[in-house]
Amino acid sequence: MKRANKYICYALSSLMLGGTISSCTKLDENVYSRIKNENFYKNKREVMQAALRPFTHMQAWLAPTGGNGFYYHSELSADQVAWPQKGRHGYDGGDHIRQHYHTWTSNEGRMRGAWELMWGGVGYVNNAIQDIEKLDITQIPDLKEEERAQIITQLKVMRAFHYIKIMDLWGNVPIATKVADPLNPETKPRAEVFAFIQKELEENVPKLPKTSAENIGQVSMAAGYAMLAELYLNAEKWSGKAMYDQCISVCNKIISGEAGGIGGAPKLASDLNSLFSNTNSENPESLFQFQYSRQAGFTFDWAGFYMSYDYMKEVLKVGYGGWNAFVVIPTAFDAYAENDLRKKEWFLFGPQYKFGTTIPVLGTEEYSGKPLVFVNSIRRESEGDKTSEGGMTKGEENSGARFNKYKSGTLDDPNYWENDYIIYRLTEIYFDKAEALMRKNGGIATQEAVDLINASRKRAFKDADWNANKYTTSTLTLNELLAERGREFIFEGKRRTDLIRFGKYITATWWDHKATNDKNKEIYAVPMDQLAINPNLKQNPGY
Repeated sequence: MKRANKYICYALSSLMLGGTISSCTKLDENVYSRIKNENFYKNKREVMQAALRPFTHMQAWLAPTGGNGFYYHSELSADQVAWPQKGRHGYDGGDHIRQHYHTWTSNEGRMRGAWELMWGGVGYVNNAIQDIEKLDITQIPDLKEEERAQIITQLKVMRAFHYIKIMDLWGNVPIATKVADPLNPETKPRAEVFAFIQKELEENVPKLPKTSAENIGQVSMAAGYAMLAELYLNAEKWSGKAMYDQCISVCNKIISGEAGGIGGAPKLASDLNSLFSNTNSENPESLFQFQYSRQAGFTFDWAGFYMSYDYMKEVLKVGYGGWNAFVVIPTAFDAYAENDLRKKEWFLFGPQYKFGTTIPVLGTEEYSGKPLVFVNSIRRESEGDKTSEGGMTKGEENSGARFNKYKSGTLDDPNYWENDYIIYRLTEIYFDKAEALMRKNGGIATQEAVDLINASRKRAFKDADWNANKYTTSTLTLNELLAERGREFIFEGKRRTDLIRFGKYITATWWDHKATNDKNKEIYAVPMDQLAINPNLKQNPGY
């Protein structure tokens, strides 16, 4: 079993830690719903279980395993992934269509779910910090004071990470660091929330243990500096003040190995697939990850949203199918050159065959009994429409290229579906530093910025194709950097944030999406039911 998982899975299956914290106004709800605090925290293991509990909760809103969290809103409102209606399937009250068109309201059910999940995570962290801070350390013989201090430091950084993502979605939000104190926290301006996060990270990240093979999946120093890199890179949008020098500085701490790494120092994976494979747990490119393990009963289950129907079991020789939900929108798939290896390796496209054969897999809906072919269009081709742009309500079971970035391996693989979910990786730090260098240089690429982007892009081309596809200081514009960032980080839950930072989220047009030019849509509405519960919350402008 993977290192962090041996705590996480035990906490889930044996201790039943949990109880739902439904909003920032209910942070007084007891996290330990079945075990009283005085009967817990008897040894170091129980302290660690409480400290790791926010990790098990966080995967529900950050990874593409749940439909109500940060991931859903980050990807489905952006220009790469959509959940179109496909015949009789997928309309779902228009939820996904409103995301794509940016016509959501303040009463969206999935947005309410995201708010509850993410603020619930803050509640778990705050509860653990309060409990662990007040422990009588003399009553826990196998826990040292410096270990307790380290756990609290990690939890504070984890809380700051929650706030980065909450601030990203809603902008102006409360700052809650204690359980039920105050009972109804008031909305703070985004700049004030930013300053809180900045202070928490700058004070605590240097105290974290260096990232190593021994603390995979925990909040360690390289992970903390990656959070700071994200914060600084988006500072101009989030706080009104550019912080590109600070971004470059923390990127350097990671790139140099000063913050540690799984292999001693981080390094780029040599190929496109190993970082997302079923043996990726100790990949040296990873800086922060969710440790999943099918064998331990805690699987990174991307299948529901990203896999097509049960016939995918035959295509991939796996034990899972999906809901035929998320697809790649045509303009995103077209953004890859034909000789870009990512286009072949990270997507399912074209005719689908039974694994290891040339026997076609047959459709079950519009193409029932006919060979299944994934196409780069979302339109009613079975009804004769071969030329229109199509639309969000006009999909079919084979519409759109499909996700194949994470690969579980086949059923007979000893590491079948053991994939970890990568939250931060070294490639992102290269991109962050390159962008900061360019923005400091008036949007013009320096040679260092070019070298940073080419270092990862080189993996996407055969040697014979590389010279024609590598960037130069004249070809790496800011617009091209955004396009390459999209190609490299597709499916990783980062696209909405990037589009907003580049000024494209409300001004750009993509497949079946016209620019809204509505600045208010750069942040989401506070759910109406939360406004009713907490009189100190303020609705965001435009809602």
